[in-house]
Parts: sequence; C-alpha cells; structure tokens
Amino acid sequence: MNEAQAATTASTGAAPSASAGPPKSTADDPWPVRVVSQKIGAWITKLGWVWVDGQVAQINRRSGSRGLIFMTVRDPAANLSLTVTTSEDVLEAGAPELAEGDRVTLHAKPEFYPARGTLSLRADEIRQVGLGELLLRLERLKKLLEAEGLFDRRRKRPLPFLPNRIGLITGQNTAAERDVLMNVRRRWPGAEFRVAHVAVQGPSAVSQILGALKVLDEDESVDVIVIARGGGSVEDLLPFSDEALCRAVFAARTPVVSAIGHDPDTPLLDYVSDFRASTPTDAAKRIVPDLADEIDRISEARHRLDRAILTKIDRERQRIDAWRSRPVLARPETLVEQRADEVTALRDRAVRSLEHRVRRADDELRHTLARLRALSPLATLQRGYAIVQRGDGHVVRAAGEVGAGDPLRIRVAEGGITAVVTAGDDA
Repeated sequence: MNEAQAATTASTGAAPSASAGPPKSTADDPWPVRVVSQKIGAWITKLGWVWVDGQVAQINRRSGSRGLIFMTVRDPAANLSLTVTTSEDVLEAGAPELAEGDRVTLHAKPEFYPARGTLSLRADEIRQVGLGELLLRLERLKKLLEAEGLFDRRRKRPLPFLPNRIGLITGQNTAAERDVLMNVRRRWPGAEFRVAHVAVQGPSAVSQILGALKVLDEDESVDVIVIARGGGSVEDLLPFSDEALCRAVFAARTPVVSAIGHDPDTPLLDYVSDFRASTPTDAAKRIVPDLADEIDRISEARHRLDRAILTKIDRERQRIDAWRSRPVLARPETLVEQRADEVTALRDRAVRSLEHRVRRADDELRHTLARLRALSPLATLQRGYAIVQRGDGHVVRAAGEVGAGDPLRIRVAEGGITAVVTAGDDA
C-alpha cells in the first residue's frame, strides 16, 4: 500500500482488500505523521457516542468562542482527565448550576484533533448528578464491598498499644490536623508523627490520599495510620467513599484509623478501616494511651502489689509463730524424751517376752525329756531288767533261741556281762 492509499483508508475507515494485504510500516517505508494521525482518528471515531461519568475539575467559558464551553472532567478514582467541549445551550439545559467539583454524567463522542494530536470529548447532553443519585451509588458500592468481605470484623487488625510512629493523612493547617496532633501529644508527649498533607476534598483528593497511604504503609517505622478531616457535606466527603481508596485501605499492611467528619458522618472508609473514630479528637484518644492515666494505673498497681506482699508476709509470719508455739518447737527435747520412753518400753517388753518364751521352752524341754526317759529302754534296765544278746547281736527273746555253750552278752543298766549258756530251761 502506498502513502496515498494509506491516507485514503485512514480517512474512510475502510479496510484494505485481502489481496493488498495489511498495511505495514517499515524503516524503509515509514508512515508520515499525517497518516498515523489519520489512522488514530479513524479508530477513535469507531468508538461512537458513549456515556461518561466523571468529576468536573475545571470549567472555562471563553469569550468569542460562539458559546462554546470547555471543561476538564477527571476520573474520581484515578489521576486521569479528559477535555470536554460543549455548548452553552447544552449546559444550561442539563446542568445550569454546574460548578467545579460536581459529579456529572455526559453523553459525548470522542474526537481526535490531528493538528494538535489531542483527544477530547464533544458532549451533546450533560446531567449533573444530584445528591439522591450520589447516595444511591454509594449504597450500591457499600453493598458490593460488604459482599466481598471488606467490612468483615474478623479481618480488622488490632491497634498497637503504643505506636512507635503515627502516620497522619490530613489537610494542611486544618482543624483536624491540630486536633490529632494536640490531643495525641497531650496524652503522650513523646509520640512521633509522620504527617502527609493532602487535599481532603475536590477532584485531586483521592489520588493524593492514595499516594500518601502508599508511602506511609511502606514506612516500616509507622505502626498506625490516621486519615482525618473535619465535617462537611456529603459532596465534600465523597473522596472518602471512593472505591479505590476503600480497597487500598483494606489491602494496607498497617492498621488504619478513619477519623472523618463528626459522629453522624459515615463515609465508606469508616466501614473498611480497622477502627472508626467519631472525630479526629476521638482518634487521638484511641491510638495512644493517656500518660497520666497510665501513671495512675501503675501507681495503683504498685499499691496493690505492696499490699499483697505485706499481707503475704503477715500471713507467713503468723504461720511461723504458730509453728514456733507448738511443743515440738517450743521444747524440742520433748520429742526425744517421748521417743526414748517408747524405746525403753519396747525394750522392756521385748525382754519380758523373750524371758517368757525361754521359760516356756524350758518347761517344754523338761516335759519332753521326761517323756523320752519314760519311753527309753534304759529306764527299764534301771528297774532290774537286762537285754540278752547272742554273739551275733541277736536279742534273745526265748530260751529256745540259744543252746549250751552259746556265748551271750547281757546288758544291764550299768555296763554289760559276758556269759556262756550251760544249759537251757524251757520252763
């Protein structure tokens, strides 16, 4: 495709034929600036008419421009803006009291101006978003964030008891800044701050607050971040209900305290933050303890500890006195004497028992000896009897068991007699 064909295609928006192939730009055959501008304009034209939601950052009514009005509309959640061109009649018909900072919904067509290389919107209808519509949008956003779990109390981080450094995001030289700084230092004089001054209302508020939050959250020395501003209208507090800000606070590593407006003011930031303070002064009371109160608590704790120690000492002293008053400690030898008497009694009883057992055993022995003697053959011999034995030791019980000439041994009570049978007597 040559330069003329490329320019014609860009201006008409028609695609080149399949036989010609897609247009190409090379180092040897580059496109002129006008061709690139025409192509960009052609692609932008294809977008057509769109509805756009934004916040008016600037309105400029130029004299001598045949009733034209130039506005700058920026994204409420990002640092992006576009120029909008419209007529005085369109503005009067849809938003006659439009001012900078208002939210608008406009019907516009994007246009690219090749001569300046700029993009703008040409609006044929402008609608100023009223308070009712804003509240309805906030309610829808609130339900969305709640459904995603951004309001879940279980995910909220506890505030540190005594932060090392406090990050403060607020407007410069505002009553909210003075309230937080003054009340925190009044409660804890050694508190350290890192203050980030931002716009707290208007088109640039969200982007500045997001930037300050990112910087403070990345600071390892900051233990808690306070976002504070005074009261205001619903429109003034809109930046603190911005979806991007709510998600950034939810994702922050550092606990965040919301201190926006007064008690009735409840922007969405209050629901997402880790702690919601009713006022900037209330935030100061929540993030640091009161030094005087802590000193009083320490003094009271010391007094309670002293009383507890003295009470314990008195109780132990009474216990020791009770122990000392017992006989075993008042006269320790009593225990020894008692044990000595017991040992003596036991020894006497053992001696008596042993003597009794010996006497009883002696009696038993004498009785046994008497019975033994009564049954002994020796006792019979002492009564005059004798035991006659043959030479082979056989006891002779009958006269027929020996014959004449047989040697005999006769045992008497005292000694024995040797004899020879001379004759037998059968009688």
